[in-house]
Amino acid sequence: MENRTLVLFDFDGTITTHDTLFLFAKFVAGKFKFWIGIILLFPWLAALKLGFGSAQRAKEFFLSYYLKGISTKRFDELCAEFCDQILVHSIRQKAELAIKKYIQEDARIVVVSASPEDWILPWATQYNMEVIATRLQKIDNKITGQIEGLNCNGPEKVNRICERITVSEYSDIIAYGDSKGDLEMLDLATKKYFKPFRDRS
Repeated sequence: MENRTLVLFDFDGTITTHDTLFLFAKFVAGKFKFWIGIILLFPWLAALKLGFGSAQRAKEFFLSYYLKGISTKRFDELCAEFCDQILVHSIRQKAELAIKKYIQEDARIVVVSASPEDWILPWATQYNMEVIATRLQKIDNKITGQIEGLNCNGPEKVNRICERITVSEYSDIIAYGDSKGDLEMLDLATKKYFKPFRDRS
């Protein structure tokens, strides 16, 4: 067992103050198209909120409405712009301080998120953090609006973590989350924090 710490951070709501899926959609579409989309997609979003239907299918409806057909080149540009213009203002100050502390302690830090990896990576790589997240399907250099494989949430978070990391090699595993989609990941940890960093920062 390595004498090293593995730190697992959920992203939306844990590191950030807002759900970045909605922030990114509004950034890409503009306010008018964003709210029209919310109205059109409301039946699927409401069913998901009430616990009915497939979370992945509802998410793909959402992604398709806002992102389908965007070239991968333009999508990468949008993700970088979103990181610089929007995301940086949604990072919880206490979460960022915790990340910097773990960096100083030479911990292995991994962001594990149900949001697509594409707009998390430009921010996370600034801190040399790894990202395990939902992957978007890309065909013929375009975003299809579909998810590649499974949505990275709930049990899938643990599956994806274990695909990349031999967790038994770490003597200390610390996990941070804020929703039921993080519970399985929290169960991996020797120390767990639920809804941390909750104030204005």
